[in-house]
Amino acid sequence: MRIITFDIETKNAFQDTGSNDSTSLDISVVCLHDSSTGEITHYFEQDFAKMWPIFESADALVTFNGDHFDIPLLNKYYHGDLTHIKSIDLMVAVQKSLGRRIKLDTLAEATLGKKKSGNGLEAIAWWKNGELEKLVRYCKDDVAVTRELYEYMRDNKSVKYKDYSGIKELKIDISGWDDAPKVAMNFSLPF
Repeated sequence: MRIITFDIETKNAFQDTGSNDSTSLDISVVCLHDSSTGEITHYFEQDFAKMWPIFESADALVTFNGDHFDIPLLNKYYHGDLTHIKSIDLMVAVQKSLGRRIKLDTLAEATLGKKKSGNGLEAIAWWKNGELEKLVRYCKDDVAVTRELYEYMRDNKSVKYKDYSGIKELKIDISGWDDAPKVAMNFSLPF
């Protein structure tokens, strides 16, 4: 299966738009890991036309909070509907098992021994200050952590997190993660 793990960063924050709807924001960069190449690449808005065929050839999209945030926001720029591609949202999987949401950083630290290299507000500041290398590096780091966390969860059917009493292991239902997709997309591919 071709798995695309991705993350987006934005040019602005919810407080800037006066809305808590992810589609009120604007994308600064999209970074993705393509399992068919093993590479992590980045795309600014002017490069999105090169990115869409990669998404359309995916068997599944892996994200952290992508169902609620990344996919709806990315759909704002796309002429199709990315919700037609199978989604594996790691935050949703954790929430289903634990009953509450946990930050990516908390899971990564307990499970992988890694911390995120920044946060979304820093990414917005980097965009506004023209520090694009820092922005891209941070976004790529998030994609790498998300990909590693996905692989751990898939292989172990669990994830670790830290709470007030220490590190705990949480069983994760991965049924359906490896199932082939039902629909192929070709909105941007040449005919």
